[in-house]
Amino acid sequence: ESLGKVFDCTLKDFAALQATGKELGCWLTAVDKPGLPGKFKAWMYQHGTLPRPLWPLLVYDVPVTTVEGFEKKVTQYLRRWLGLPRSLSNIALYGRKTKLQLPFNSLTEEFKVIRAREVLLYRDSIDKVAAAGIEVRTGRKWRAQEAVDQAEARLRHSVLVGTVAVGRAGIGNKPRPLYNQVQGKVQDEVRAGVEEALTSQMVGMRQQGAWMRWEQALDRKITWSELWKAQPHQIKFMVQSVYDVLPSPSNLFCWGLAETPACPLCQRRGSLEHILSCCPKALAEGCYRWRHDQVLRVIADVIGTGISFSRQQQPAKHSITFVKAGEKGERCPSQAGGSPGNSKRLAAEVPWEDRMEEAYERKRAKYEELASVCRSKGWRTWCDPIEVGCRVFAGVKLTSYIFLSEEGLAVFLSEEGAVVFLSEEGAVVFLSEEGAVVFLSEEGAVVFLSEEGAVVFLSEDGVGRCS
Repeated sequence: ESLGKVFDCTLKDFAALQATGKELGCWLTAVDKPGLPGKFKAWMYQHGTLPRPLWPLLVYDVPVTTVEGFEKKVTQYLRRWLGLPRSLSNIALYGRKTKLQLPFNSLTEEFKVIRAREVLLYRDSIDKVAAAGIEVRTGRKWRAQEAVDQAEARLRHSVLVGTVAVGRAGIGNKPRPLYNQVQGKVQDEVRAGVEEALTSQMVGMRQQGAWMRWEQALDRKITWSELWKAQPHQIKFMVQSVYDVLPSPSNLFCWGLAETPACPLCQRRGSLEHILSCCPKALAEGCYRWRHDQVLRVIADVIGTGISFSRQQQPAKHSITFVKAGEKGERCPSQAGGSPGNSKRLAAEVPWEDRMEEAYERKRAKYEELASVCRSKGWRTWCDPIEVGCRVFAGVKLTSYIFLSEEGLAVFLSEEGAVVFLSEEGAVVFLSEEGAVVFLSEEGAVVFLSEEGAVVFLSEDGVGRCS
């Protein structure tokens, strides 16, 4: 035995690889045996089980096909721990360029990275081993030396291209990389190559690869802290909804578990898009309104936090400009009877992620007349729609539309015409079309004031009181 590598009379690694596979199975069984929640078992695998087989995979001549077999066994356990169906692709668990990024590392990707690191270690060593001509063997399907050569070629090409301007950043805003400064990024480039291969596979999947058309949606990276706080059914629904493997009527019909793919409410085809966003009967009954109001409430909480933070900052000192004798100074707009103020409105909508751009244009055109009326009366008015997808993926414009007026007042205009005011005291006021006023106090109590004058208090525990 040398450095953990066992030599037998055959001088082959077949028996050692079989032993490594059995040990991996024993470790997974030991993690699966306790009656812990599935996310705890997934954490134990990520930080306790995954690093263990990496050293045997480094010292032995392991083909990548064998490692893919190990990963297939691991994926079966992860699916069961998270409550995910077997039809879900591995890219949903290990992808790093997907819209929904889970905190799991791929065993195959880690294997390719460590073997690429081994190639660099032999080549750049100052010892005589660099001239020995040692070949890193990883089978015929994937070769470590070719992966390193491709990664270095891509790095040289990126240096030639330079820094590409993205968004509103001007030319030369970011420093241009030099090749001698990117030589240490070969391993990261190997990971990028693996990710590109996974993305090319996802392109051929019409249903599970639909997220690739979400051009206006931001990526969402799930951290372990978020995974701890989330309930198991929330994690399950989030992953299944992104890759369209939820038991919708159309999917149940395709799987042979239902006689018809029709929606039980309107008898149209019950696809996931129809259930979450397009059912006319569910829209008429207000089934989508709660989701829309929750989005508004979260945005109001964020702006309230920003207002509280701004109060703690030191106010800027304004200098006084004295007017000389015989000259006329400029009066403030309130004294001169000028512009009454600023009006900033955010029109929120919760569309299907594929149609975020369409929802933005429709909402902007809807309130353009209202904005024109405000401008005609002397108000400086902005009406900017924001989108949060029905699967809780924020639109790219959401991060750009955080408006706070000088008075600390924020205004939201919802789909139903409800206006949300966030005052300086931190209270949130909802004014609906029917004239009902809803106050959200700092203690979390909700107060409804109807047209008849009845007041309804809703406490944090959900108990309603009328007066």
